[in-house]
Amino acid sequence: MKILMVLTSHEDFGTSGRKTGFWMEEFAAPYYRFSEAGAEITLASPAGGKPPVDPASLGDDFKTNDTRRYETDEVAQALLANTKKLDDVQAIDFDAVFYPGGHGPLYDLTDNVASLALLKEFHAASKPIGAVCHGVAALVKATTNKNEPLVAGLEVTGFTDSEEDAVGATDIVPYSVELELQNAGGKYRSADDWADFSIRDGLLVTGQNPGSSDSSARLLLEALKA
Repeated sequence: MKILMVLTSHEDFGTSGRKTGFWMEEFAAPYYRFSEAGAEITLASPAGGKPPVDPASLGDDFKTNDTRRYETDEVAQALLANTKKLDDVQAIDFDAVFYPGGHGPLYDLTDNVASLALLKEFHAASKPIGAVCHGVAALVKATTNKNEPLVAGLEVTGFTDSEEDAVGATDIVPYSVELELQNAGGKYRSADDWADFSIRDGLLVTGQNPGSSDSSARLLLEALKA
């Protein structure tokens, strides 16, 4: 079982002066669930190398057992420091793909040609696709081989507008994840802000927020077994 995890390479949060990147919990929880299931994990990002981590996600308030585990895990740290360039990976080499969030993906994965090509190939090969929080940005413009929106007609979730407002990012983000998933034909669903909420619709798995990282990873593994 081989799983590709695609992270952002973008660190500037618009013109706000704030830094972003990937959210540590959204990488760590899926990484360890996949690893514990015996998966061979490959990490990739648009620029390759070490992706930027959102500094806010390293704060004590956001640490979890998985993020603490990462802090002493030299193997995981080495993998993360040397992600493959997204242009150099192929869907045929993997059984599933997963996109962690953080605000970074809004900027460099929504329109990324290599990512969109990968998603089209994963979908055509009936391989599971997963994303959590702002990682669903990669799905907004993704299409099938028939050039139809990949999420059309499927139940999906992602960071809510109210959660975006709660973190003071409504006027910073380039678009609303909630709205754009709906515009792409997705049947957007959500739970209360910050609740653990993940959806599996066939071979597509999405999670609402950082606290949904573990559950979305488990659903992706279920999709793989199915």
